[in-house]
Amino acid sequence: MRVFVLNMRGEPLMPCSQRKARLLLKSNKAIIYKYNPFTIQLAYATGEAKQGCRIGVDTGSKHIGLAVTSEDKVMWKAEVELRQDVKSKIDKRRMYRGNRRYRKTRYRKPRFLNRKREPKWLPPSLQNRVNHTFHWIDVLSSLVPNPNLHIEVGKFDTAKMINPEINGVDYQHGQTYGFYDERYFVFARDNYTCQCCGKSKDKILNTHHIIYRSNGGTNRVDNLITICTDCHTSQNHKKGGILYKWQEQHKKVTQYKESPFMNTLRRRIFTAYPDAKITYGSETTPKRKDMGLNKTHYNDAIIISGINDINENDEEWLLIKQFRKKKRSLHEATARKGRKKPNSSQVRNSKNTPYYKGFYLNDKVVVFGKSGYITGFTSDGAYIKDGDDNYITLPNKNYKQVGISKMKFECHNNNWQYIVKTTV
Repeated sequence: MRVFVLNMRGEPLMPCSQRKARLLLKSNKAIIYKYNPFTIQLAYATGEAKQGCRIGVDTGSKHIGLAVTSEDKVMWKAEVELRQDVKSKIDKRRMYRGNRRYRKTRYRKPRFLNRKREPKWLPPSLQNRVNHTFHWIDVLSSLVPNPNLHIEVGKFDTAKMINPEINGVDYQHGQTYGFYDERYFVFARDNYTCQCCGKSKDKILNTHHIIYRSNGGTNRVDNLITICTDCHTSQNHKKGGILYKWQEQHKKVTQYKESPFMNTLRRRIFTAYPDAKITYGSETTPKRKDMGLNKTHYNDAIIISGINDINENDEEWLLIKQFRKKKRSLHEATARKGRKKPNSSQVRNSKNTPYYKGFYLNDKVVVFGKSGYITGFTSDGAYIKDGDDNYITLPNKNYKQVGISKMKFECHNNNWQYIVKTTV
């Protein structure tokens, strides 16, 4: 990957090679502007011949592909993992706040003045992904000269994905149209037959959630199945029971929540970036196959950028993941391992400390010649994971803690992890 360069006034210049960046830094002709994405700033006046740079963005609900190209060169490529846990974190916060009103603590009155929503309001889980998509587009646009933005968006017809033969007035009717409720629709779909034992006569039928609601399952008919009362028992619901095993076997229940998000994101991209060139997946896929690139998000971004011939494409690429630096709640609903009683006195556990002896959570450090990230602290050490999410431990030792004295600081990373990968 190439290194982003800024002039003395902080304006972007053409990215340079890693070797040239090292020479400039060693000769004190440049300083490190920021580590991620790695950017240097020149300390002397220089010529400012600039070529056009193209930024390719492969949008998605779980991953974003990013690439910077110029003429026939791929200068930088990356893949961003978007957060998928926002809704579960908000649900947990709601539970803690509700429980707190019934304990002998400071009473938190319900609020009703915060119910008004803005005209373009989105649920927090969707707004978070929209914000991060726009954030990385703006970051790259500020680091390259004369950026020419190319964005791939998605347009989906969710009703036709469920029923390809839908037409006309059928769009106004849901899957359960004509049935008393979802329960009777599930029975009719399954031919009034228990899907566990296969019997239908003289049996009382129930509807069963394939993925339990406590594990994130929904009340949608795709997550419901017909079960008789003989099979729908508490024993079968427990771990090891046949219904519990279904939860793992049928984990991939058809979901359509990504399609509405992509439609929403597309409309907001039109508003936020009116000068961007918009493409669709039907155009990207054949071009990528013609150029012999594998199916990855950053390779899609390379094609989206509009490049026609590739003569320079480094094997290195950047994986960017968001890191949650600390748990927000001081209260613990259940006692943590090692505690004899719940933490009701609101004292932070040492593993939940955001910094210790000059080191912060998510700092990049070097231990035993390996580079990793601090994921937690102990009484006199830290837990460190590498880019593959494996603990870095002492040689020939089983415990995971590493002493502070054995860590060498590299850089702060705030809430993002930047992992350099190599194409296989």
